[in-house]
This record gives sequence, C-alpha cells and structure tokens, in this order.
Amino acid sequence: MSCTPLHISTFRNPIQTNRATQPRPTSRHVSPRMSLTQPPPPPPPQNPDPITAITRLLWGKSLPPQLLISTVRSTWSATWHLMMSQLAPSDPSGSYTRPTSQFRSKSSLGPSPDTALHLYVGLPCPWAHRTLIVRSLKGLEDTVPVSIASPGIDGSWEFLDTPVRVGDGPNPGPDSANGCRTLREVYKLRRGGYDGRSTVPMLWDAERKEVVCNESYDIIELFNSGLNRSAGNPDLDLSPPSIKTRIDEWNQIIYPRVNNGVYRCGFAQSQEAYDIAVNELFSTLELLDEHLGGARYLCGDTLTLADICLFTTLIRFDPVYNVLFKCTRKKLIEYQNLHGYMRDIYQIPKVAATCNLGAIMDGYYKILFPLNPGNIRPSMPLCCEHEVLSEPHNRESLSLVENNVQVYA
Repeated sequence: MSCTPLHISTFRNPIQTNRATQPRPTSRHVSPRMSLTQPPPPPPPQNPDPITAITRLLWGKSLPPQLLISTVRSTWSATWHLMMSQLAPSDPSGSYTRPTSQFRSKSSLGPSPDTALHLYVGLPCPWAHRTLIVRSLKGLEDTVPVSIASPGIDGSWEFLDTPVRVGDGPNPGPDSANGCRTLREVYKLRRGGYDGRSTVPMLWDAERKEVVCNESYDIIELFNSGLNRSAGNPDLDLSPPSIKTRIDEWNQIIYPRVNNGVYRCGFAQSQEAYDIAVNELFSTLELLDEHLGGARYLCGDTLTLADICLFTTLIRFDPVYNVLFKCTRKKLIEYQNLHGYMRDIYQIPKVAATCNLGAIMDGYYKILFPLNPGNIRPSMPLCCEHEVLSEPHNRESLSLVENNVQVYA
C-alpha cells in the first residue's frame, strides 16, 4: 500500500482526446411520467464564504499545490512553537520546565484558629484535585469552603454566575468568597496586587485578603496536619512521622517522572525531549506496577500523601494523557496492579465524589488549543466509566491490616 501524495491529481484534457474513439451518444426517450417521478437536482449552495469560493475556483476538489501546503505547514509550526512557549516554557532542548509556585506555605502548623480559609481549584488540574481529596478525607468541607473555577477560552481560570453541570461530581460555579469573575482578579485583591501567574490550587485568607499558598503539596500537608482542631476526621494521618522519609522518597520519583512526566511528554517541543520524557514515564510506571504487585499502597498498608499525588495523575491517564499528551506506549488499564490500585483509591469513601471526568476531559481537549486545534473531545474510554472504576479490585489481600480502609470512612 502506498500513501496518496499531497499534490493536485493530473487529469486528461478532454480537448486533446481523439473524438473518433469516443462512442456516439445514443438517444434515449424519457417519458413524462419518468421525469415527474425523479427528484429535482439539488440547488447549488448559495453565497459560499470567500475562502470556500476561492478554493473551489483554484483547485476544485483537489488538494492545493505542495508549495502552499508547505508554506502553511511552516507558518503553523512557527505559530505552534510561539504558543507553546507561552503555554509551556521549555529549556533549549525543547523540554518542558514547570514554573515554580510563587506563594509557599511558611509553616506546617497552620494559620491561627480565627483565620477564614477559602480554597480555589479547577477540576481539570491534577494538582488542585489532590487538595480536594485531602480536604474531603480529613473532613474539612465546612472549615475550608471551596470555589471551583472553569478554564476560559484563553486558558485562564474564570468563574460562572451559576453552577453548570458538566459531569458527575463537583462542578464549576461562582466565586463564593470574593465575587470575582476571574481568578486573576482574586490574586490582585491581595495587598500590593499581583501580576504573576494565577494558578490553582490557591488557598486564600478571606479575612486578610491574602494568598496563603498556591503550592499544592504545601496545601495538602497543611490540610493533613495543620487544621486538626476543626477537622471532622482529625485521627487520619496521611503522612505519619514513622514513614515520612519513605513518602518523600516516593514523591521524588513520582513527581518528575509521572506527575510532571506526562506534561513533559505532552508539552515537549522537540523529538529528543519527548523521547526522554516518554521513556522515563513508562519505565517508572513499570517500576510502580511491579512494586504494587506486593504492596497495597506505595508505603505498605497505609494510604499516604504520595498515593494521593499519584492517583490524580493515574485517573487522568487513559482519558487524557494517553491520547492528548502522546503517552501512547501503554494504557493504564494494561497495568494490572496499577489499574487495580487506582480503583482501590477511587473506591475509598469521598474520593470518587471529587472526580469529574467530564469536566477533566473538557478542560484539556477544549482548552489546550495548541495540542488540539479542532477542540474535539473524544469519547470517554469505557475503562473510565464509574461502573468500571467501581469493580472489585481485590487488593485487600495485599494488606496485613484488616479493614484498613475503615479509617477513611
């Protein structure tokens, strides 16, 4: 089989054809009855747009000439690199480099008891998702209200006047703390203003009108241990001191190679950068799958912050990263242990309620224009449906502690 070349097909000129070789047309009598029963030919399209009209005039149904195709391709490539440099800054090799968070938490002890905290998140963002999960598991829903922003057409975060249902789980709505239209407006409310990147998650001090933190890991550490005075589940510890070193070791593997690794694949601006990122990603997934064949969670029987951080990437892998970010070597469902591990965490009470896969897919496919110019959202993979994610995972057999998940109820 050969590929069809992208140039105009050549057609024989009817004027140069030997007319003697052409068969003479035969007359055919068409009865009035036959002519009345045949449908009339469709009318020609009225007033086509200028580009369509010019295209038909120049090339008819054929593709435009190679020169035009190569010119458009070069122009699009240059424009794509320009857009990607703004969306995802890279180093000279074309490898994506994630900007650092501007507001870091100065203490894990938490703010004073009278501080009115408010959490800002966006549903597509895996970094924001981890804060929603820890907030729910710790029972902080009343202590830390949340406003859910929606990704705007330009990629910025904006709030809707009324909540709009885009899938199961939480849905975007208004800014219930400040009444702002965009997250950028919220950031600018802080003392001295702010003109930097307006990212989620962001923890806001509603009394002082100040950004407390916009680094996701700092926020989940604060939720885990810094707000126990008002937490509904203060006894749950997702970062026990006895295994804190192991949690940190897993995070040092997971963050660069998996959490950020999928972005390094999707936002790579050179083949070399992509090849390095994709090899590191899948070698790490193989390592994790092998490890989880003998342990229920990353650190044994205890669910930790490292598991939460890994989960928010895994739940997005097959519906988003495998397709849009070119992480195509294997699907997550092909990893028996990893997929069962993801379902295990998904089925912990309150976790599934933080997952809105419809909003997640919209936030990637309809907003990341440089990666998906047609804005077409593919169909949800069957393996990502709630019914499949809720199937028995049978990972209790790996736990040495009976009824381990009861502490998360």
